[in-house]
Amino acid sequence: MSGKGKAGRGKGTKSVSSSSKAGLQFPVGRIGRYLKQGKYASRMGAGAPVYLAAVLEYLCAEILELAGNAARDNKKSRIVPRHITLAVKNDEELNKLLGNVTIASGGVLPNIHAVLLPKKASGGVSKGGSASQDY
Repeated sequence: MSGKGKAGRGKGTKSVSSSSKAGLQFPVGRIGRYLKQGKYASRMGAGAPVYLAAVLEYLCAEILELAGNAARDNKKSRIVPRHITLAVKNDEELNKLLGNVTIASGGVLPNIHAVLLPKKASGGVSKGGSASQDY
């Protein structure tokens, strides 16, 4: 009678989460529960929460890696919203995905229009300029 019922199961078996079965850090069971409670569809396959958890985990890992690089560039050991903004805006694909998202306390990219920059003197020393502009 193998394979029938619970009689053949040993006492010491521990339950294994669907996240660990899929090799993910994001909670597959919780995402599946939210998909069911959200009434997005009348029926849902078993692979849907696994796939969604994998996509969300990949996006988070990508953003965190780029934000960590931005934090290291600014000589900081902690990621703050400013670093996330710099990471998203400097990456072409993430900027397209999160183009109309506002990150609180994120600021903007440092950018000065070329017209507003001071003109370069081609001769080296300017002749008729004011004293404050000579150096």
